[in-house]
Amino acid sequence: MARSLLIRDIDTLALMDPANTVLRDAYLYIEAGEIVQVGTRPARWPRADRTISGRHSVAIPGLVNTHHHLYQTLTRACAAAADAELFDWLRTLYPRWARLDEESVHAAALAGMAELLLSGCTTTADHHYVFPRGHSAMIDAEIEAARRIGIRFHPTRGSMSVGRSKGGLPPDSVVESESKILADSERLVRKYHDPAEGSMLRVALAPCSPFSVSPELMRETADLARRYHVRLHTHLAETRDEEAYCLERFGKRPLDLLEEAGWLHPNTWLAHGIYFNRGEIRRLGRAGVGIAHCPTSNMRLGSGSAPVLALSRAGCPVGLGVDGSASNDSSHMLAEARQALLLTRLMHGAAALNVADTLRMATVGGARCLGRDDLGTLEAGKRADVALFDLRDVGYSGAGDAVSALLLCAPGRVSTLIVEGRVVVEGGELQTLSLDRVLARHRRLAKRMA
Repeated sequence: MARSLLIRDIDTLALMDPANTVLRDAYLYIEAGEIVQVGTRPARWPRADRTISGRHSVAIPGLVNTHHHLYQTLTRACAAAADAELFDWLRTLYPRWARLDEESVHAAALAGMAELLLSGCTTTADHHYVFPRGHSAMIDAEIEAARRIGIRFHPTRGSMSVGRSKGGLPPDSVVESESKILADSERLVRKYHDPAEGSMLRVALAPCSPFSVSPELMRETADLARRYHVRLHTHLAETRDEEAYCLERFGKRPLDLLEEAGWLHPNTWLAHGIYFNRGEIRRLGRAGVGIAHCPTSNMRLGSGSAPVLALSRAGCPVGLGVDGSASNDSSHMLAEARQALLLTRLMHGAAALNVADTLRMATVGGARCLGRDDLGTLEAGKRADVALFDLRDVGYSGAGDAVSALLLCAPGRVSTLIVEGRVVVEGGELQTLSLDRVLARHRRLAKRMA
């Protein structure tokens, strides 16, 4: 990898800084994975080990995906669950996921991460919570895949401890004992978590949902996260069924359960967050809890839409998540940003959300959800995660504004993608591995699972 990199003659460069600065005929100079200089054409070009042309390109910060289930790339477009809502969808797919092993999770992660990278995503979280008996190294397999393909990775050690025999939703074959969950969570944090600036790997802890874990596990996981200074993540307020389950089983709303478990603080981010009332939105904002907005999955399952404008006004960091590739059936982050823009406009009017603020949600907002102040903008001192899209692509032809074209036109494939100063995609093709071989293996394992 070149130690220094110059991207010059960039047609349009959107910094995503607080002023939403957009530069024309711009450049970025990178050293050791960090942005050192950014601006318009200088009197003298910096000397670099490698130079890339940004002519005909619009450049933005690498997109940040705050919620995913990479293993679900193996069960996309499942006919038996195509028209189901969340609880029935889960009941249909749990038996298939019970066949997961480390090899299939590794293949699923590579396929999903490849799709994310090719959509302009440089950082992804993943929420893996299915651990069939005898298979405990699933997160390790994902981490190996992330290192191989070159994506910045935030794996979250998910968990399910309450199966059907105890009143939960998942079958007993995919739940674990709480002592095992906590021990493995601690192992993963101690082995892999890197809190340093520019880190390529940070671990978070993520009990799955109120209908699959106990309040005791939620509390003990929060204690463990505080002890090791790592973040917390879970699904919450995704459906009315979840709300009814919590009221019937615990006599409390989902957010009240979360607060009792010690989760209402800025180190927490939640997936979905559709069914919060006004008072709960204020509580979340005061606590600084982040929200991973997953519009495509929520529409696909008929769950509803998160009140992202109200959550953001209340003070919550709001990012985007593609969610599982069996509820979204895609891992395309640019498509997710477009969906967020269109859904908010459908609900609140065309002036409710503009392109720049949507892209901020997909970059700065996502970085804040993950606790990253070193990502999300293209400013000196930030990490060099850059996505360039070729404006000569047929889908952008005729576009008057390059930045708006990214979301108002059909989502395209990234042309050049840089992660921590390393060129990972060039000419629209992955540079870190053979995608054909990855997908051949992925299709074989998906067929076996089906």
